[in-house]
Amino acid sequence: MARTWQRWVPAVAVPAVIAAAVVGGAVSTASADLPEKTPQEVLALAAGADVSAYSGDVEQTSDLGLPDVSGLSSGGSGSSGSRSGSDGDQTAADALELLTADHSARVYVDGDAVRIQVLDKLAERDVVASPEGLWLYDSKDASAVHVTRGDGAAPDGSTTPETQTLSPAEVAQRFLDSVGPSTEVSLGPDASVAGRDAYDLVLTPRGDDTLVGSVSIAVDAQTGLPLRVQVLATGASDPAFEVGFTSISYDTPSADLFTFAPPAGTDVTEKDASDWAGDHGDGAGPADASHPKPTVTGEGWSSVVSIPTGQAGVGDLTSSPLFSQLATKVDGGYALQTTLMTALITDDGRVLVGAVPLASLQSAAAQ
Repeated sequence: MARTWQRWVPAVAVPAVIAAAVVGGAVSTASADLPEKTPQEVLALAAGADVSAYSGDVEQTSDLGLPDVSGLSSGGSGSSGSRSGSDGDQTAADALELLTADHSARVYVDGDAVRIQVLDKLAERDVVASPEGLWLYDSKDASAVHVTRGDGAAPDGSTTPETQTLSPAEVAQRFLDSVGPSTEVSLGPDASVAGRDAYDLVLTPRGDDTLVGSVSIAVDAQTGLPLRVQVLATGASDPAFEVGFTSISYDTPSADLFTFAPPAGTDVTEKDASDWAGDHGDGAGPADASHPKPTVTGEGWSSVVSIPTGQAGVGDLTSSPLFSQLATKVDGGYALQTTLMTALITDDGRVLVGAVPLASLQSAAAQ
């Protein structure tokens, strides 16, 4: 499947690995009886998947050791656009809601065209990406961002903005791309996910310097498309994060689904590709003084991403009373710790994130 939208990660579509992503506690996990394959053969099956079009219902559940802050988001629902509280409070609430709350979504993919409809309580968020551009819509405050291609290429050299989908296939690809010497690959029991027989590919870090215990990827036995991803923390028996289809169709979605017209009364912000990179500092384009490029230290599961001082949004987040309730003062700054990931915001404004213990981030910050 073509994946030309992966470096652009707008906040409304954070898979997290953040991100962001959508996970499924209601995903069927019945067993299946499939022809025997080796782990390497299942890896090859997933790598060779040639599925350019599909659609399905996706669900997310997270148990990261953080309280559910979905009720603390100050925006409410509806289209009134009224938001109480500071911008920092809203930034923190929106970010943490993606990490702690369950989500349901409908995903449509046809080549380079993607539509994700995230269904919130009494509200809806839409991400519509195509070679013509990108729409981000939030019915909660009746707002939309329209990112157009502009006259030239996007900062990474492509001709269209990119965004990470909430499809389990895209989440799985992030893990599959990182398989290397630091990962042990094995197979679990065959499974049935969304009515499809699947092999259970298990990725286990070889070292003990990561919070991730294992990653389980259900691979469609016929198409090779990943249908579900489960991430377990070290020492845990239940997933801390899970994303999967509850239903899936390999029929080509209607082309009408990949066009978007904002409802009447929507506050639309127009941007082009270069504007978007400048606002978000995603590292796809050249670094400059106001938007320095993130760096990665370490390898494999113990990698640490460091965002230098001056990244937009850090001040809003750290000034939020909500953030101060969840973060802990530590040597050198503030730490936000979950069962799978740790974030350190240093006293000089840097942000370090990794699936590692806090000590690893403090060590990286001191270098």
